[in-house]
Amino acid sequence: MYSVQRKCDKKIKKANKRLLGSIAARGGFASERLIVDKFNRYRIDKEAQYRLRCMGYDPEEIKDLYAHVIPTRISEKRAILYGMLLDKIKEELRYKKSDVQLRVELLYHNTYFVENISVKKANSDADYNQVDKRKVSEYREMWNFDKEIEYWLKLFTGEITPPKALAKRDERRLYMDEMPENIVSRIIQFFQRSKIIVISDTIKGKGSLSANWFMVAKYDRELNETHFAVVDINFAMNFFGYGDVRVSEKGNLYIGKITMQRKGGTPDPTKLQFKVKPCQIFEVVSHGA
Repeated sequence: MYSVQRKCDKKIKKANKRLLGSIAARGGFASERLIVDKFNRYRIDKEAQYRLRCMGYDPEEIKDLYAHVIPTRISEKRAILYGMLLDKIKEELRYKKSDVQLRVELLYHNTYFVENISVKKANSDADYNQVDKRKVSEYREMWNFDKEIEYWLKLFTGEITPPKALAKRDERRLYMDEMPENIVSRIIQFFQRSKIIVISDTIKGKGSLSANWFMVAKYDRELNETHFAVVDINFAMNFFGYGDVRVSEKGNLYIGKITMQRKGGTPDPTKLQFKVKPCQIFEVVSHGA
């Protein structure tokens, strides 16, 4: 029988593996509720057992497991369940990235682990998936860029109507490649310098509801199958954040594989949006990177 410390070391070692696994399941597009139901039936669900092994757990050593969907709005009663401080509920919800939470009790010494999972759902032919959106002023509060960068980012999102002399493609907003070169250079320098915290805040989040794991549920319409991939959140941040900060061909900003652009559409058309291609995770899963 493993000691508690040895088990923890083993679990951390497994969690740090770059490739953590994928599997396919019949039966249509997966919702958070379906994922939770499968985890709660882990004793008879082979797919759930596989995913638990990917996360470093031996199903035979689990005494009890309770999975639940983390709602967008949380009451004080539920906040206590999630381990949140009542005086910081609003702040914690601002940085929430988890969609599903597992509470795992192991057989030895009544040891508990809590795992928070960020779930990204996409069709097999889908492109991007939003990971974060806020007003420019909120990002300034989070990342402390100066007022000049704030002003130009508000022109970028259309929160401030840009001068007609600059807005050549869309009178409602400004693209990065329409800005003065010195301004673009300052914006790129800021995001390059602040890259780690930007990636962490947009993908992992902060506080008790930040994500430990990044799960992608990719639905194949033709086969009527949902394919799942699960990776450690640090791997997800490194994967999507890898690469230069640069202006894209369409006048948006690339931060590695993350795209920063104007939200557009309804609601909140003038918010700043960060998005990724979650199905890219399957490329590294299938190649064993």
